[in-house]
Amino acid sequence: MPLFDVYPLYNVTPVSGKGIHVYDDKGTEYLDLYGGHAVISIGHAHPNYVNAITDQVNALGFYSNAIQNPLQKQLADKIEALSGCQDYELFLCNSGAEANENALKLASFKTGKKRVVAFSNGFHGRTSAAVAATDNKNIIAPINAQQAVTILPLNDIEGVKAELEKGDVCAVIVEFIQGVGGLDQATTAFFEQVDVLCKANNTMFIADEVQSGYGRSGKFFAFQHYNVTPDIISIAKGMGNGFPIGGILIHPSIESKYGMLGTTFGGNHLACAAGLAVLNTIEEEQLIDNTNVMSAYFISVAKTIPQIKHIKGRGLMLGLEFDFEVGDLRKELIYSHHMFTGGAANKKLLRILPPLNIKKEHIDQFFEALKKALKE
Repeated sequence: MPLFDVYPLYNVTPVSGKGIHVYDDKGTEYLDLYGGHAVISIGHAHPNYVNAITDQVNALGFYSNAIQNPLQKQLADKIEALSGCQDYELFLCNSGAEANENALKLASFKTGKKRVVAFSNGFHGRTSAAVAATDNKNIIAPINAQQAVTILPLNDIEGVKAELEKGDVCAVIVEFIQGVGGLDQATTAFFEQVDVLCKANNTMFIADEVQSGYGRSGKFFAFQHYNVTPDIISIAKGMGNGFPIGGILIHPSIESKYGMLGTTFGGNHLACAAGLAVLNTIEEEQLIDNTNVMSAYFISVAKTIPQIKHIKGRGLMLGLEFDFEVGDLRKELIYSHHMFTGGAANKKLLRILPPLNIKKEHIDQFFEALKKALKE
């Protein structure tokens, strides 16, 4: 049976990984500066991660949410301790799209309203409400388009004010650093005024931290660079270092009721073991501190390369913008220099999303290859 052909594929077949490297079926070593869309947060095959999953699957891999699972509470407590998000509650699911779907559903339950405000170049997932709030008509089917969503430009605070004052908006959802869109950020004033407007208009403020969370921005969550208090925070990607897990942190002002949210696989024993291993490693290896140090070093080197016109993002969620489309450059880096990088909706942007334990030697290796590739 053929596979449904929806992915343009590079001719590389990774079969193993270790730290910041992956190895293909021919034994070639690749420097992984993309981490599979920012999923690999603590490095490939980290021993803490491997041991935690191995021990858990040897004990109990799965049971449903109809029984007690103390690992879920351990994971919730660890997220609270490392993030500083006191008093939020955790609902666990399986992916970023599912996290945002549940966030939007919960906002609608809480407010009794159904319209969503989202932003240009935002990406929130491919499921029903999440994809409707995504600014990409190519992935919105007619069944998704029936959702009530208004897309506004980033930094259009007057537009946000006008829409919220109509009284029918259940949620404003925003990435504090856009991922797929191209590492754009709104101003501090914009984010903080949106927070105030949401609270004044019975609208839930959803921070989409699916890609920017878990230390990638240099703080545990990217919204923590600003004076805002989201009602709901969606998380996934780096949360499981490759194991499918997602979730939402829910402000205590939102009451839970039996049956309002649910999932078969979300919060299963293996996912929680993976999630705990990631958090323990981030803490033990001080990976958020490392993110800030490596980010500063990366940016300092990038500034010396004249072909780079703009450096976007924060922490280890970075974009290098050129005055040409980077598709061929990415191919050159992967095939000639054996390095994985990412693209974006902005075709002139090279996305850099490495594991948080990257070292200066890896950054030096990348820039040496980049300089050669630019000449070639």
